[in-house]
Amino acid sequence: MPSEDRSSPDQGTSYAAARLRLLQDEARPGRPRREALSALTDGWLKGLFDAAAAHTGVRGAALVAVGGYGRGELSPRSDLDLLLLHDGEPAGAVAALAERLWYPVWDLGLALDHSVRTPAEARRTAAEDLKVHLGLLDARLVAGDLGLLTKLRTTVLADWRNNAARRLPALDELCRERGERHGELQFLLEGDLKESRGGLRDATALRAVAASWLADAPRAGLAEARTRLLDIRDTLHLTTGRATDRLALQEQDAVAEALRLPDADALLRQVYEAARTISYASDVTWREVHRVLGARAARPRLRAMLGVGQKPAAERVPLADGVVEQDGEAVLARAARPERDPVLPLRAAAAAAQAGLPISPHAVRRLAAAAPPLPVPWPAEAREELVTLLGAGEPTVAVWEALEAEGLVTRLLPDWERVHCRPQRNPVHTWTVDRHLVETAVRAASLTRRVSRPDLLLICALLHDLGKGWPGDHSVVGETIARDVAARVGFGAEDTAIVATVVRHHLLLVETATRRDLDDPATVAAVARHVRGRTTLELLHALTEADALATGPAAWSAWRAGLVADLVARVGAALAGEPVERPAAGAPSAQQERLAVEALRTGGPVVALRAERGQAEAEAVDAAAPEPVGVELHIALPDRPGVLPAAAGVLALHRLTVRAADLRAVELPTGIGDSGATTEVLLLSWRVAAAYGSLPEEARLRADLVRVLDGTLDIAARLAERDAAYPRRRGPKAPPPRVTVAGAASKEATVIEVRAQDAPGLLHRIGRALEASDVRVRSAHVSTLGANAVDTVYVTRPDGTPLTPEDAEMVAKRVESALTTG
Repeated sequence: MPSEDRSSPDQGTSYAAARLRLLQDEARPGRPRREALSALTDGWLKGLFDAAAAHTGVRGAALVAVGGYGRGELSPRSDLDLLLLHDGEPAGAVAALAERLWYPVWDLGLALDHSVRTPAEARRTAAEDLKVHLGLLDARLVAGDLGLLTKLRTTVLADWRNNAARRLPALDELCRERGERHGELQFLLEGDLKESRGGLRDATALRAVAASWLADAPRAGLAEARTRLLDIRDTLHLTTGRATDRLALQEQDAVAEALRLPDADALLRQVYEAARTISYASDVTWREVHRVLGARAARPRLRAMLGVGQKPAAERVPLADGVVEQDGEAVLARAARPERDPVLPLRAAAAAAQAGLPISPHAVRRLAAAAPPLPVPWPAEAREELVTLLGAGEPTVAVWEALEAEGLVTRLLPDWERVHCRPQRNPVHTWTVDRHLVETAVRAASLTRRVSRPDLLLICALLHDLGKGWPGDHSVVGETIARDVAARVGFGAEDTAIVATVVRHHLLLVETATRRDLDDPATVAAVARHVRGRTTLELLHALTEADALATGPAAWSAWRAGLVADLVARVGAALAGEPVERPAAGAPSAQQERLAVEALRTGGPVVALRAERGQAEAEAVDAAAPEPVGVELHIALPDRPGVLPAAAGVLALHRLTVRAADLRAVELPTGIGDSGATTEVLLLSWRVAAAYGSLPEEARLRADLVRVLDGTLDIAARLAERDAAYPRRRGPKAPPPRVTVAGAASKEATVIEVRAQDAPGLLHRIGRALEASDVRVRSAHVSTLGANAVDTVYVTRPDGTPLTPEDAEMVAKRVESALTTG
């Protein structure tokens, strides 16, 4: 049927033009535009419906908007969710009516989600399909018989409330499954504004819970958070011209500019703040739903035990002074006087976390409104309660979020506001800055038995990245902030100095261990100068592990743990005035020694692949067949020129991604007479992962390495051919590589540090540039975090002496040029 037979083309053209003008009207953004677009669409569809009903003779029908359109939240690229409701009119007439409604919508290229049902069919479908039921809760009349819709809404709402005990747990499970698939919006660099946890669907679910009359969400800031996400989604639709809810990295600058925000970070912070408000409201609401449902289920049994007519008394179990447990939450005692007790907020929070309980949002709200500020410096009790809260482990997170929701955290620690919901652009980081600090404290809580001052460890964990809220090096800025906060919290001068030192150098151990040669005396001496004492060293060691574990799965491994432990043992010996010897932890493993001996015997390379297990899995007594978290690749061969670029090139050819690497030489006796002669064997230890597919066989890696070393395989040409055949996808432009000389890092060699975007063949290109510079690579240390690689090489002249400053700068420029043009 041609479109002109279904409706007047002038109607569609007029609507399309008015719609375009409305979307381009910058004077009416956000909610006013959504409401205007919904009203404009209502008018057009009503005209279609009235004309179609008159043409087909259908009288008992109604056109109903459901879902987002039913709520009047029509975004620029939203679907039109429509239900044609009828009272049992002849099927042919209803089909004709529907056709005259749906085709004009399709003709304009609008997305349409439609259905045709009687009230009984709609009710039955809602009973079978939770999503349909949710959509009908927001049903709104567009045109036609209001009585038909009113009757349906009445029955649908009654069904929703009568079946809340079954429907709400199913809705909770649906929300949880969706959150697991799409992640938490408050932490994602490219979150889905609708589907991610804390997104628009969760906000809609809270409306459905309220409609059940069983529980209600905390109202503070919830409407504003939902409106903010809708505004951002509208702008995303307009800037991309697509019906997308995913806030991709490449779209964020344009969306921020359209919203008149300073930059993409400011945009993400708004998204995170809104998502955090919705997530917290969801947590509180679903906890209340399950509490009420549990109480309902238990009430008949309790009354039967107590006797007819008696009501069970709510049990209140003391937790701390002024704090009790009731109904599975930490609440204020009846005798509590928060207006006279400035320590009560911290005492209540610590008691809740120690008991593994959530803290009642009503209690937190009362504390925020009534409790006076703490004196400065804090009394000892307040400091002890903060340490107790941080030392509770995983329960700390939920309690801390409750304090944050009511502004208590920033009242206690004003510098916290600068990192609140602050994004971290490095994809290695799982969390925002503030949540990362709390997660670090959670991880540190499990390490307190390893240090003599667990209180300082927990405080350092909470403060170590506070400097990220200010311009400049966050460690340097953080030292000043940590000093001020430690004094504010009430630590003495000596403890405050330790906290400031640990925060200033919280990256020192991991960066030194993975980027410097631990056999070089200058490495240990430099760390010892910064650390100065055993207490600081052990705090740094524990904080390094906690910080890495709280960063994300790519930031810590058994390999990194071993290097850091090796460095700590050496520095500890130096601080104690003991001779610095290579600890057993850092010595070549038995497998490496066997490989070195075999390489010396055969005169060629020896290759071994070994799966690496997670540290927690390795320590678990009853762990059954733990999955590998990485693969270790060991290569041993007699020292000769070109080993580093050859080995790195073979790995790149086999699509092995290098996560970390270490190259060093060991001296082995030649076994000829009693001359004491030795031969140097190179040991290359790699942590690798297959870019895709399965790992290559050891024999193939060895065969290709032999061919590269004897010149029968041109690895550079092969890599260039592959890159030309499979060009890389375009992504955000990476900063240029930077190659520097660390002049004071060693007296025995020249240290060159390369910072670049990680890419296949990066280490191969670095090795080729060094080989062309006629330098000898004494050791190499590779560290990769996300898209960033930091490769440090210790080089000497062929005679084993360090390069002159002029030659070192020339080599650095040659490497940088190779990376820039390669």
